[in-house]
Amino acid sequence: MATRGHAARPIAGATYSRVAIAFHWTIAVLVIVNLIVGIGHESIPALRAWMPAHKAIGITVLLLTAARVAWRVAHRPPPLPATTPAWERAAAHATHWALYVLMIAVPLTGWMMVSGPEGRRALTWFRLFGLPYLPVSDAAAGLGAEGHEVLGWMMAVLVAAHVAAALRHAVLLRDGVMARMLPAGR
Repeated sequence: MATRGHAARPIAGATYSRVAIAFHWTIAVLVIVNLIVGIGHESIPALRAWMPAHKAIGITVLLLTAARVAWRVAHRPPPLPATTPAWERAAAHATHWALYVLMIAVPLTGWMMVSGPEGRRALTWFRLFGLPYLPVSDAAAGLGAEGHEVLGWMMAVLVAAHVAAALRHAVLLRDGVMARMLPAGR
């Protein structure tokens, strides 16, 4: 057990794999950038120019998340410390799976939104090549737009909760849980 002033190191073999860590931090940075652009583009004019990149980042998050989920299914994550209360385990698992669902649903609803036949917007991957539109009606594109906004805010709340929980483990509990996902924690 860690004592105040001495951060706990993760138990040997209890860290995430290099692949899981790379997926985590790459997707985390992309999601945070997209949340900033998506939430702020209407009120901060400079962010409007980022909208083509916002779409490309969203598609990238979708693809990386599919790969991450496949990796996660085939590779068990390290267990939480035995002292972790049952409620905290349940909350951690629910939050992680909700984040996985949102990392798929948010980009898909955005893709639906830009694919409507009447309101179709340019869709490229960082202007290197065009991306296909989804075969959706204008009504489905409108549903995508509404879902994208609601799910985006849900993602922002869950990301904030995830960061707060990680900081709680690192700063208050000092139990090594956060260090398991840090490249330097290996």
